[in-house]
Amino acid sequence: MAAEQNTVDKQYVEAPGRLARLANVRNIGIMAHIDAGKTTTSERILYYTGKTHKIGEVHEGAATMDWMVQEQERGITITSAATTAFWHYGGDTYQINLIDTPGHVDFTVEVERSLRVLDGTIATFCAVGRVQPQSETVWRQADKYGVPKIAYVNKMDRVGADFLACVEEIKTKLGATAVPICLPIGAEENFQGIVDLISRKAIFYNSTDELVNYGIGEIPADMLDDVEEWRSRLVEKAAEFDDALMEKYFADPESLTEEEIIAALRKGTISMQIVPACCGSSFKNKGVQFLLDAVMRYLPSPLDIGDTKATNMANGQDVMLPPTPTAPFCGLVFKIATDPYVGRLAYIRVYSGHLDAGSYVMNSRSDKKERVARLYQMHSNHQNPIEFVEAGDICAAVGFKDLRTGDTVCADNHRYSLESMEFPDPVIGIAVEPKTQQDLDKLGVALSKLAEEDPTFTVKSDAETGQTVISGMGELHLDIIVDRLRREFGVEINQGAPQVNYKEAITSSIQHREVFKKQTGGRGKFADIIVEIGPADPGVSGLQFDNQVKGGNVPKEFVPSVQKGFESAMTNGVLAGYEVQSLKVTLLDGSYHPVDSDQLSFELAARMAFRHACRKCSPVLLEPIMDLEVVTPEEYMGEIVGDLNRRRGQITAMDSTANGARIVKAFVPLSEQFGYVTVLRTLSSGRATSTMTFDHYAEVPAAMAKDIVEKSGYSFKALSEDE
Repeated sequence: MAAEQNTVDKQYVEAPGRLARLANVRNIGIMAHIDAGKTTTSERILYYTGKTHKIGEVHEGAATMDWMVQEQERGITITSAATTAFWHYGGDTYQINLIDTPGHVDFTVEVERSLRVLDGTIATFCAVGRVQPQSETVWRQADKYGVPKIAYVNKMDRVGADFLACVEEIKTKLGATAVPICLPIGAEENFQGIVDLISRKAIFYNSTDELVNYGIGEIPADMLDDVEEWRSRLVEKAAEFDDALMEKYFADPESLTEEEIIAALRKGTISMQIVPACCGSSFKNKGVQFLLDAVMRYLPSPLDIGDTKATNMANGQDVMLPPTPTAPFCGLVFKIATDPYVGRLAYIRVYSGHLDAGSYVMNSRSDKKERVARLYQMHSNHQNPIEFVEAGDICAAVGFKDLRTGDTVCADNHRYSLESMEFPDPVIGIAVEPKTQQDLDKLGVALSKLAEEDPTFTVKSDAETGQTVISGMGELHLDIIVDRLRREFGVEINQGAPQVNYKEAITSSIQHREVFKKQTGGRGKFADIIVEIGPADPGVSGLQFDNQVKGGNVPKEFVPSVQKGFESAMTNGVLAGYEVQSLKVTLLDGSYHPVDSDQLSFELAARMAFRHACRKCSPVLLEPIMDLEVVTPEEYMGEIVGDLNRRRGQITAMDSTANGARIVKAFVPLSEQFGYVTVLRTLSSGRATSTMTFDHYAEVPAAMAKDIVEKSGYSFKALSEDE
């Protein structure tokens, strides 16, 4: 491994100019809780970098990055949008590949796949709401992919804004070492600007949308002591990342230069040990230029991120791909989108190598060659054609026939596979049907395109009712899907009431023998298996299969068929036909017939064994449990808690915010939460807000499970009888 890596390093030597370009690339995203101001901040970044010449406002439905009709109407971000801009800092020009992500939990897949390919992110917080539930979710996602962060505390002009209180919450709630790199001058309606703690300069903003809307002035006299105190903390924290700097700091704290402090903070940020925190008011055009400078100073370039781990498809060994244009080409497809003019767009993050438009690449999943017809640099939903892409770039490509989210595309003579992405299972579904027979084919095509774009949206046909059931992450998610079917694809549909995606599990183990024998004249079918079936080990999902057959009683070539049979049977449980979440199967013994046994026989035997044995393993129904957080004024607490108790909610915590509001956290079954937002508004006169995220599956109470099973057409009595 090490020897191979050394060879790679020596082999791919870059010209200084190309490495300098790569050092000035920033692949960044903006992530936050809903309504923290992500898209507004994105719009200001586009304006101040000269990418747009007019600021688009979210509330006017004119934001560049919110290009979908549904986004403009609702004032929310639904799909992540990518763009490229340039920023001049320190005498150099930097390329910013920016992705604006949604804040609503129903579209968390967009955040997940964006963070997978980004080198750094701007975590945006509301100065009043501070660290909110979705803030914690996206922060964990960024940690999962090892993405360094800058904290940007937005909305400093709002009543109740408190920068330092927000920084403190980042420390306590997110466990991050947040370090202020500036202090606000004033707050709420008196928010005038910021003090740069490193340069000790005050930056005063005016609210105009001119490209230069600030001036440098003296630090207000009443802030001098605070500035010195927080600067001292900043310098001390920076010195921790450089031994030489630490010695210099102890000898004379004032001897550290601005460049040394910035370099040390950058080192700490890239290693994810600290989070530089700055503030502003994007809507009032204050603090965005300072934020852009901070991105260039502290967030990493592809060179800082270093080599990317991949698997060599030829021998299965790990290799490290250097982020250089002369290395073998390798990129990850992190998003598929359908454009009405150019067709299927595959968004690709290039990790190594060089790719020309019109050339061929290998899809490591399908092991097929695909031609890249055209390459585009994206600006929201507009495409700018480009001739080639290199390591560190994010682009969109057209021409692929068989490509999915998470696929690796690579050079034909260097076949590598990058780590793919995992997406959560949908938790809610609705039955849909076209209003007219003519729309039947159009509906099928439209649903397959939408499912291709969104890995958390699934489509399946119910074998018993013949209905088409679409499933997603929440009511809003499915609302948007139905709206897109009508507007983009011209399909009018009837839809049923939302249905919870229940799952099934077994709670005890059993040893079972299944003999499958069929004789119809000529060659028959025969398979005999002895299996132990029980719950999977903790933390394991799907089928946990263990083959313990000795002496060839079940030939090796038939064992995969047994496994395949159990895997396919798990899609329909024995209680109510819901998917079985996890299962452990141990193949103990069996027998075969030299003529009549084949792979299909053993697969069918496994399916029958599943149906017969699971009925005797105390099967239970599982329901999705949601993590709910309600923020409400004190006077409505009683009604809200009482309502949650009626919904089978388990209160897990109660807290207070600095402005006197109360926070209620609870686990509540999803089946009890349909239409909850409307009920909450009624209970609190429209003053309470709620956020809900999927947490886990839990057993449904027996009485309720009986009702659900009987509605599904199964019966409890039948479960105790054999077929």
